[in-house]
Amino acid sequence: MARASGPIRPESSDDVAAERIRARRNELGLSQQALARATDVSRQTIISMEQGNYAPSVYLALRVAAALDATVEDLWS
Repeated sequence: MARASGPIRPESSDDVAAERIRARRNELGLSQQALARATDVSRQTIISMEQGNYAPSVYLALRVAAALDATVEDLWS
């Protein structure tokens, strides 16, 4: 069986994490594009995370947390 490709969609929307990511990005004065560049993903990926429609891999979650000067637990717990 082939693995599914494309974005990972969570079972349900993660509105709390989405709001934390958006709020922290805004606190730091970063645009979505700047965060996308810092984490080496597309702006659309950042938009999806901020809407709670994208569950990042552990590796990406670590990069997002580092770019936002936060921990993964601060953003997703």
